[in-house]
Amino acid sequence: MRKIIVATFVSLDGVMQAPGGPEEDPVGGFKFGGWTFHYFDEVAGAAMDELFSKPFALLLGRRTYDIFAAYWPYQKDSIADAFNPATKYVATHRPDSLTWQNTQWLGEDIVATLRHLKQEDGPDLLIQGSGNLIQTLLANGLIDEIRLMIFPLVLGKGKRLFGDDAMPAAFKLARSQTSSTGVIMATYERGGEIKTGSFATEKPSEAELERRKNWK
Repeated sequence: MRKIIVATFVSLDGVMQAPGGPEEDPVGGFKFGGWTFHYFDEVAGAAMDELFSKPFALLLGRRTYDIFAAYWPYQKDSIADAFNPATKYVATHRPDSLTWQNTQWLGEDIVATLRHLKQEDGPDLLIQGSGNLIQTLLANGLIDEIRLMIFPLVLGKGKRLFGDDAMPAAFKLARSQTSSTGVIMATYERGGEIKTGSFATEKPSEAELERRKNWK
């Protein structure tokens, strides 16, 4: 069974938009494209190398696909060597315009296709960027692992990793490390259902009971 793995850069306030450069994704007037650049060091670079060291297929939304297809086929480095031959599964309404080598359309029913792909043998499905597609996967409980690189800055407005429609789920921290520039690299795996409890006293005060009435 294949896993769906989200690997993304994110700010402290959850923004994931345009980490690589000013021209990457200025949609909505986003002014901070390239916000990860000055934080990369050898530790962060090694974490990226490790991510791409194992076989994978890319799972991409259309906007990220267009960004990647206009860049990676023209590069000569270790990431290009991993991305270009990999199978690319793309969510799009324009399948006839998918020209990057080894690209496949996810079809009209993305969720159904991904449920089927997860049951097949093959490399894990790795999501890069693709914020809108991530929202669909979160809403349907399809993500098995989340690998975050959390950067020590607040960006304010911008596309965020987690929206309001994510299916509630618990995750467990599998491993973590910190770079010399304060970037936290954390891998989270599925941890079952959410468990709740209470720190409240067994017998609430009159003031507490009155406060609860105001919820209604």
